[in-house]
Amino acid sequence: MRNEILRMERVTYIEDEIVKLKDFNLQIYQGEIIGLLPVTSHGKSEVLKLLARNLPLYDGYVYYGGEKVNTWKDSHRTANRLSIIQEKSSLAENLNIADNIFVLRPGFKQWVIRSRMLNRQLEPFFKDIGLDIQIDKEVSELSAFERIVVEILRAVVMGYHLIVLDEVGALVSNHELEKLHSIIRHYVDKGFSFLYVCSHLEEIVSICDRCALFSNGRIMKVMGHEEMQHDPPVTYMSEYNDMVRFHAQKREEDNEEKQVLFQWDGYGESHTDGFHFQVYKGECVAMQILDAGTMEEMRQILTGDLLPERGRICLHGKNCRIPGNQGIAVVQERATKSMIFPELDYMNNLCICLAEKVPSIWHDHRLRKSIFSEYAPVLGEEVFYMPVENLSEKQKYQLVYTRILLQKPEILFCIQPFMGADLVHRMYIWSMLEKFLDKGISVVILSLNLSDSLAIADRLLILDKGGRGDCPKTRII
Repeated sequence: MRNEILRMERVTYIEDEIVKLKDFNLQIYQGEIIGLLPVTSHGKSEVLKLLARNLPLYDGYVYYGGEKVNTWKDSHRTANRLSIIQEKSSLAENLNIADNIFVLRPGFKQWVIRSRMLNRQLEPFFKDIGLDIQIDKEVSELSAFERIVVEILRAVVMGYHLIVLDEVGALVSNHELEKLHSIIRHYVDKGFSFLYVCSHLEEIVSICDRCALFSNGRIMKVMGHEEMQHDPPVTYMSEYNDMVRFHAQKREEDNEEKQVLFQWDGYGESHTDGFHFQVYKGECVAMQILDAGTMEEMRQILTGDLLPERGRICLHGKNCRIPGNQGIAVVQERATKSMIFPELDYMNNLCICLAEKVPSIWHDHRLRKSIFSEYAPVLGEEVFYMPVENLSEKQKYQLVYTRILLQKPEILFCIQPFMGADLVHRMYIWSMLEKFLDKGISVVILSLNLSDSLAIADRLLILDKGGRGDCPKTRII
């Protein structure tokens, strides 16, 4: 008989008078990996909240480790003995690995911390998973992959038999993801269980034993491994696959000879100064970056936080810089959070990229009225009168990408554009990128993990510290 680790039974959870979860049911057994695939993200963060702490329920029951820990009748707000690993680190960054794993553990009672002894105690754990990480390293110096592994080890040492991984695939490269999956399977064999929250079915299929489809606060269906592989699970998934096929056919029919639009020639400091690549007019390039440090340097260069002295970038063969260049646009990762300015109203958020091209945009009421008349039917008239923080997630994506369309750039760099987006919003982002390509605007998608990027791309560039690998597009059939 299989041991049950977690059961959430008919859970209904209400927050701020909004129903976040409705008749939510989930079972996790010992020694299994179950995926949670959010078709829509409504209620996803609340699932994680309830797993971490037993908050008051409107209805239902939660059982953990064979004991009833939360009910609609009685809630003690106690924390559950499990670990949730997300984009934001839960480690103390000014301490080293051993201190985070042992010293911060509840029940640690030594007055004198013997670092060498703690390091020796930790060595067998790293040896067990075949990983070589400098044990006395401070957490602030760890890569995203190393930090995730350390958080898993901390959960193992603390005896937490359920470990939740929330969208970790977007934080690491494909090679690192394979290593991570190997570590997860290693601990599954030892009886630990994992809830793997991920918006990509392909990634879930590669690691999970079962998958729960989550939409609008409910589990729609739980699929076994065979069903995950062979049956399109939801209508949205079929629509997404149709979008991929349509895009592939359309791009194959485009036989126009390409001209070089953009060049990157050794522009960078410690990571990107060895890169040399070019982008053709009107093409979509998926750029896989194999190193997190390289991704961070690319992000800083594209956002203008870093202005390297070495190398050059060229637009139409002329040297240029990215900040203030109307021909180059950048969409940052988690755009609905990083590119929305709550202190500005909707119209000013929308027009902010026009300021250099049209300085009068801030006081020319006729121009602003013209923009309203053109875009209100598309975006919805009501959004212009709403505080931007009250917009829905889709309305925020509309605002960000329409702002870029108003700028009319020649090339658009997207830094992990699908990161954190559920399936519905990924489809919308995809459709917006199609609009840019239809207008002849080149699109470059930077990512550590190629989950969605490869399907829309004409070419794949693989960038590592050593330089560039150039691969043909992988066709989607």
